[in-house]
Amino acid sequence: MAAPSPNKCSNHADSKVMYSPPTSPLPAALRREVGVFGATLLGLGSILGTGVFVSLAIAAGIAGPWVILATALAAVVAACNALSSAQLAAAHPVSGGAYEYGYRYLSPLLGFTAGWTFLCAKSASAATAALGFSGYALNLLAPGPPSQSVLLAVGIVLVFTLVAACGIRQSNAANLVIVSITVLALLCFVAGVAPAALTRAGLPSESLPTDGGAGFVRDLLHASALMFVAYTGYGRIATLGEEIRDPRRTIPRAIVTTLVFSALLYVAVATVAVGAAGAPALSAAAQAYAAPLEVVARRHGVPGLHWLVALGAVTAMAGVLLNLILGLSRILLAMGRRQDAPGVLARLNTEATTPYVAVWVAGGLIAALTLLGDIKTTWSFSAFTVLIYYSITNLAALRLPPAARLYSRAWAWGGLGSCFFLAFWVEQRVWLAGIGILLLGLVWY
Repeated sequence: MAAPSPNKCSNHADSKVMYSPPTSPLPAALRREVGVFGATLLGLGSILGTGVFVSLAIAAGIAGPWVILATALAAVVAACNALSSAQLAAAHPVSGGAYEYGYRYLSPLLGFTAGWTFLCAKSASAATAALGFSGYALNLLAPGPPSQSVLLAVGIVLVFTLVAACGIRQSNAANLVIVSITVLALLCFVAGVAPAALTRAGLPSESLPTDGGAGFVRDLLHASALMFVAYTGYGRIATLGEEIRDPRRTIPRAIVTTLVFSALLYVAVATVAVGAAGAPALSAAAQAYAAPLEVVARRHGVPGLHWLVALGAVTAMAGVLLNLILGLSRILLAMGRRQDAPGVLARLNTEATTPYVAVWVAGGLIAALTLLGDIKTTWSFSAFTVLIYYSITNLAALRLPPAARLYSRAWAWGGLGSCFFLAFWVEQRVWLAGIGILLLGLVWY
């Protein structure tokens, strides 16, 4: 592919020349096979999973019933970041997400930092999804010891690595089935558990903070940071920008649609789940079974609802896992192209539909992290690192030339400030470990 020509947009006010997106010289680019519907499926398949079926209950254990407000606040932060991601991906539609945007609009060091933090964050998210999958599956079929859950998690990672290695078209076909079942299960959960939530609304409230100030704010922000990660699946659309048709039109539409639908559904599920069971019971279910919504549906929903919720959870975790393997492999592909990682990661299959080496490396990394067996640790670590990743994304969006911008710079400033602020409200041991891993990456660089 030829090197990009300089931007020929005139600076004169009466200029009618349209902005021509820059491109990077890529060896063997992936084929563009995904439209608006397929891109939206990628986003929904990445968002509707661990966040709603597992991390919602983890956040409830931190903020109590204020987790509903934390979920809404996280959606606002996600909106700022989503719009930054959308316009960056529309202007520079190649594999790699903020790793490539950092190189293009900031500096090689910040580009590498974005790629490294994405690998850390999303590998941990994927491990959480695999553990959540095994928790719901075993709770549905035959509850077993923790070791059995970890083994099942590793097995499902290997299965979906194989699916991802088959290419984006096959992955999107699987996504359609997964997302349909997941959305149906969540809508049925809201409808089936809502009567119990309304009945319990007349009981004494547990929603008032007990310490009257700083502790409440700390817990609310901590929960918001954890719930922010639950929305960031829209970034998968940007990360796979090289495979999306008409990216300047398709990517913003798909990202906005994905985020609005997911936010409405998350707030509805949080309201009903906390209203029916109470925040302490919801949190306890996450710790004991890693399947909190299934436990709530079993105790407070209509007969048989818990089976559908468990099925929806299993498919949702599978969807998140599949889409994270796709996203991680594209970051590894981009890093291999720039020699920030071994060049073998940039190899494509003969049809140029998948970076097969990067897919298997991503799957192996996720499988290794599932051996930790602790969903709270993996999710909290993901929260810190992904917030650093999106800080760099917003910083890159601020450097977009005026002709490339689709939205006001205020969204990028809001995303940058909120991400950097929330990153340090997770547990101290988590963000200290995150800084250590970040420094390790810089040493590698």
